[in-house]
Amino acid sequence: MPELKYPRALVKLSGESLAGDQGFGIEPEVVDRLVLEVETVYDAGVRLGLVVGGGNIVRGTEASARGMDRVSADYMGMLATVINALALQDALERHGVESRVMTAIRMEQLAEPYIRRRALRHLEKGRVVIFAGGTGNPYFSTDTAAVLRAIEMDADVILKATKVDGVYSADPVHDPDAEFIPDLTYREVINKELGVMDAAAVSLCRDNALPVIVLNIRRSGAILAALQGERIGTLVT
Repeated sequence: MPELKYPRALVKLSGESLAGDQGFGIEPEVVDRLVLEVETVYDAGVRLGLVVGGGNIVRGTEASARGMDRVSADYMGMLATVINALALQDALERHGVESRVMTAIRMEQLAEPYIRRRALRHLEKGRVVIFAGGTGNPYFSTDTAAVLRAIEMDADVILKATKVDGVYSADPVHDPDAEFIPDLTYREVINKELGVMDAAAVSLCRDNALPVIVLNIRRSGAILAALQGERIGTLVT
């Protein structure tokens, strides 16, 4: 097997990626396909963390825009990420992948509270760590939470899993003339408002020299190929 360029990584999954074509909730077959991709990475010896959003259940910013108190809406979104994390853990362990869910909000009956040293120990033992509950604070996205956890775990790279092959000049689903962009700088992502991640998350990556690879989670083997150094998706540095 090729040598790993990035032996320690964090994968950011959107909540919508768990819903499949139904667009809401959790589709077990879709989760199983995602877990098969994670399993190949696990078998390759990568020390792996996962962060999943909650948009397939509730999105705090949208609920707030419809009149709900922003803080309450964001906490609802954090709880949605815990539901998704537990679904991922169940699927991972059915595939023989040892994992732990760690939450930024304490709920010991369901998962471990996030403690950095304990999370590092899980990684050292080869377990996949699923970070749930965002940062534990309102007004921060799960993208920002993913970058924060990646930095705390000394990750070599963060992989942003999407439904397309990387970053384009426009939405390739609606614009057939959209051009694929193989390389970007952090500053370009922020200035051009390309939507890779929110500005706070991108700034954290820039300040800590953490590269981001945006790739298509539906492409079989894409995650492992990227971690082995193949040019998959868009690289942000």
